[in-house]
Amino acid sequence: MAAEMALLKPITKFNTFNTTTTSRLSNRRLPFTVRMSATTTPPTSKPTKKAQKQGIKESLLTPRFYTTDFDEMETLFNTEINKNLNEAEFEALLQEFKTDYNQTHFVRNKEFKEAADKIQGPLRQIFVEFLERSCTAEFSGFLLYKELGRRLKKTNPVVAEIFSLMSRDEARHAGFLNKGLSDFNLALDLGFLTKARKYTFFKPKFIFYATYLSEKIGYWRYITIYRHLKANPEYTCYPIFKYFENWCQDENRHGDFFSALMKAQPQFLNDWKAKLWSRFFCLSVYVTMYLNDCQRTDFYEGIGLNTKEFDMHVIIETNRTTARIFPAVLDVENPEFKRKLDRMVEINQKILAVGETDDIPLVKNFKRIPLIAALASELLAAYLMKPIESGSVDFAEFEPQLVY
Repeated sequence: MAAEMALLKPITKFNTFNTTTTSRLSNRRLPFTVRMSATTTPPTSKPTKKAQKQGIKESLLTPRFYTTDFDEMETLFNTEINKNLNEAEFEALLQEFKTDYNQTHFVRNKEFKEAADKIQGPLRQIFVEFLERSCTAEFSGFLLYKELGRRLKKTNPVVAEIFSLMSRDEARHAGFLNKGLSDFNLALDLGFLTKARKYTFFKPKFIFYATYLSEKIGYWRYITIYRHLKANPEYTCYPIFKYFENWCQDENRHGDFFSALMKAQPQFLNDWKAKLWSRFFCLSVYVTMYLNDCQRTDFYEGIGLNTKEFDMHVIIETNRTTARIFPAVLDVENPEFKRKLDRMVEINQKILAVGETDDIPLVKNFKRIPLIAALASELLAAYLMKPIESGSVDFAEFEPQLVY
C-alpha cells in the first residue's frame, strides 16, 4: 500500500489470533532480501556480508501492519449470503489483474547504484528513510492481502484470487524498494518485521475505508512526482522515480477493487455512521501524510517540490476521487482546512522538540500534555468542519472511474 497506511492511531485493539497469523506468514518464503544494517554505509565502503538487523522506530506516524476479522470477511463475501456481490464485475476485475501489465516493468539497471553513490549529506539519509518507510508500507499490504487471499479461497474464489494478485503487486513493489536500499548498502529485514511488528486490528469495514484511501492517495502521490520530474528532469536524482507512472497504475487498480468491494457492502456507505467514519478516515490519512511529509521537507525539496503545495495537491485530488464512493468527505479545498493542517504541523514540531531535550521521561510527558491537547483540538475542529455530501446514490449505475 504505497500511501503508507499509517493512520493516526484511532481506538483499536490487537487481534487475539494475530500471533498465529504472523507465525504462519513468517514461515513462508518471502521474495526479498531480508537484512538491514543499523547505519548507512558510506558509498565508497564495501558492504558487509552480514548486516546488523534493526527494526524501524515506532511512532504514531510509523507505517503499521494490519489484521482483521477474517471470519467476518468470509461472511461478507459469501455469495449465498450477500446478494449484492456483482460477480460479473469481480470477474472483469480479476481478468484485469491477471493481465499483469507490470510483469516486466520493475527491471533495474546500473543507473541505480551509480545514482545512489552521488546522493550525499542529509538528502542521502532522508532518501534512505523514504525507501524504508515505503518498503514497510508495501510489505504491510502484501501480508494483509496474502492472508485475505488464503482465507477467502473457499468462500469466494474470485475475490480471493484478486487479493492474491494484489499481494503479488505489493510484494513486487516492496522487493523493488528493498533492492533500492541495497544501493545504499542496506536492506530491510522483512522476515524480522513480520514476526516482531505489532499488528493493528481493524474491522473489515475500516480496512475497506483505510485501504481504499491508501491506494488512491498512493496513486496521486506517485503520478504527481512522476509528472513533476518528467517536466523537470534535472531533479531526477535516482532512477526509481522513472517507474512511478506504471507503478501508480497498480495502486489505482487496487483502489478500484476496494471501490467494488464497498459497492457490494452498501451498509458501509449508506447511513449516518458511514458518513462519520468516512470523514474520520479521510482526516486520519490526510493529516498523517501532511505531518509526515512536513518532517521530511529535505526530501521533497531535493526533488524540486514544495512539500506543502505537493501535499495539498495530492489531498485535493484524492478527496475528489474518494467523493465518488464515500458518502461524505472533508471540505479540503476550504482555506481553513489548510490553516488547521499548518497549525498541526507547528504543534507536532513542538512535540518532537520536547522529545529531543535532555529532560527525564516524566518531565517530557508533562510538557507534551498541553501540546497533545492542542493537537487533538485542531483535529476535532477539522473533523467538525462542514463536510461535503458525496458518494453514489444508485450503486447499480455507479462505475469506478480510472484516472490513469
